[in-house]
Amino acid sequence: MSRIGRLPITVPSNVDVTIDGRNVTVKGPKGSLSRALHPDMTLSREESTLVVTRPTEQKTHKQLHGLTRTLVNNMVVGVTDGYRKGLEITGVGYRAALNGRKLTLNLGYSHQIEIDPPDGITFEVENPTRLAVVGIDKELVGQIAAKVRSTRKPEPYKGKGVRYAGEYIRRKAGKAGKIGGKK
Repeated sequence: MSRIGRLPITVPSNVDVTIDGRNVTVKGPKGSLSRALHPDMTLSREESTLVVTRPTEQKTHKQLHGLTRTLVNNMVVGVTDGYRKGLEITGVGYRAALNGRKLTLNLGYSHQIEIDPPDGITFEVENPTRLAVVGIDKELVGQIAAKVRSTRKPEPYKGKGVRYAGEYIRRKAGKAGKIGGKK
């Protein structure tokens, strides 16, 4: 049995789960999410829990078992608590600002970078060097955070760029102190 797949998903009282064949819709206080599951996996409701079962012990079914359970659990957590991905900006003159809903980044280029959030995603700017991507869909929050990070990835010599909150950047020494070189 899959260690993750066999765990039941507890559904809070303020969350409504609708199972319609392959399609699952989860509605909660923060919004609504829906997803089509793999046709081999079956999702059943037992009182205040959801259980994912697989038809056989094939390797692909074992893999899909844990995946399906995690996807449904992420939907339940998203509509109750939501997801937040923090980002930090390091570098002289590098900063972020909100312009309406759009995120405006100054990252040392000759132009400003504007990122328009898709539906269900909001940007929060705590100060010019700290921001967060907030939403109910875990997959979309991570994707947009990766898009913001890719505008100027942290470089290994000075560490300048956009990084995830708490991300460690391995630093390189550079070319300092070469002894015995050509004259």
